[in-house]
Amino acid sequence: MAGKRVIILGAAGRDFHNFNTYFRDNEDFEVVAFTATQIMGIEGRSYPPVLAGRLYPDGIPIVDEEELESLMAEKGVEEVHLAYSDLANGTVMGLAARTVAGGATFCLLAHEKTAVGSTKPVIAVTAVRTGCGKSQTTRYIMDVLKKWGLKVVAIRHPMPYGDLEAQRVQRFSEPADLDTHKCTIEEREEYRPHIEQGNVVYAGVDYEAILHEAEKEADVILWDGGNNDTPFYKSDLWIVVADPFRAGHELTHWPGRVNFLAADVILINKINTAEEADVQKIIDNARVHNPNARIVRGDSTVTVPGGEVLRGKRVLLVDDGPTLTHGDMPFGAAKVAAEIVGAAEIADPRPHAVGTIRGLYEKFPHLGAVLPAMGYGDEQVRELEQTINAVPCDAVLSATPADLGANIKVDKPVVRAFYALTDAGEPSLRSILEDERSRLGG
Repeated sequence: MAGKRVIILGAAGRDFHNFNTYFRDNEDFEVVAFTATQIMGIEGRSYPPVLAGRLYPDGIPIVDEEELESLMAEKGVEEVHLAYSDLANGTVMGLAARTVAGGATFCLLAHEKTAVGSTKPVIAVTAVRTGCGKSQTTRYIMDVLKKWGLKVVAIRHPMPYGDLEAQRVQRFSEPADLDTHKCTIEEREEYRPHIEQGNVVYAGVDYEAILHEAEKEADVILWDGGNNDTPFYKSDLWIVVADPFRAGHELTHWPGRVNFLAADVILINKINTAEEADVQKIIDNARVHNPNARIVRGDSTVTVPGGEVLRGKRVLLVDDGPTLTHGDMPFGAAKVAAEIVGAAEIADPRPHAVGTIRGLYEKFPHLGAVLPAMGYGDEQVRELEQTINAVPCDAVLSATPADLGANIKVDKPVVRAFYALTDAGEPSLRSILEDERSRLGG
């Protein structure tokens, strides 16, 4: 190929989508490699020929991001395209500096360049950071639309950590599908709550093919975003969720700020546990940077069925992994749940962590006495299990949406905490959906 030589910086998600929609079969470019970061074990593979297309009969290698400079020099790279999310602005510019210093142009594709159009109405739910409450928002919306009699299908942001060819198009509607598709704990965190609510959810690698399949059974498509990425589809209603526990981050992280500037609706979540000053800071930023957006407030309501057994006990808190790690949150819903049930003491997992779990506490020093539910492969799942069983405590309080007790062998009781979005005054998300009802077909 004679096109510009390109490296795509990624983390097994947006990078593949950008390639599929912009670079695949495009003779103006030659993608020499994807790089990988954030997620362990995704480097060392290749993007397979069946997905890469006719210009790449041998596929495309996926290498560690640390190899960027040497790869640029070896391959004579002209452009480096950033294609992953939840990065501080300083981190983005650090990657830009490494690129430019190596003699290449640093690129950020516009959302419109890769957004696929649908034959059905599309509602997109995105966020300014990982862990703001996108998933509970999508479940809220699906519940409202289903009560109108609409068939709503969720399409979840990709998490292709396994066999990429086998994961091209995935459909989940019952718990057995999670085993059929050999889902990681992270994938189960996202898919299982939908399944438990009776929803159909699609995911995979090729999001044009996924959309075509979902359209066959949907009246409305609901984009359930990942991290703080922008939607993969052209949206009729674009919602961004903001987090008052990280007020100000709506302007300081890529590409969450894009969501904040472009969204039709800004939903400020977790009102019930946040400081009003932090809520007001987000409102003030919205009025300056996206004055046409409608602003709504929501509560993230935590419930702990059977939680009375934890009163006065020493408990280990387990929370969603990405929210705690690259989401920069020192705690999650499990801490709120522990306060609700009256736990007497929080067990510290850090002295007992093993393997890559121990490495997380070194890489993310903001983490306190909480255990990220990381399980990107069989080895890490075993390390998570060993860490939990090594912590001296009376019980485990798990606020990860995955059913932790069903996926690992824990030698102590596991109590699950659940959280859901509820309205917190008017205008509410429900009233905004009612305003859009005629466009959505309800």
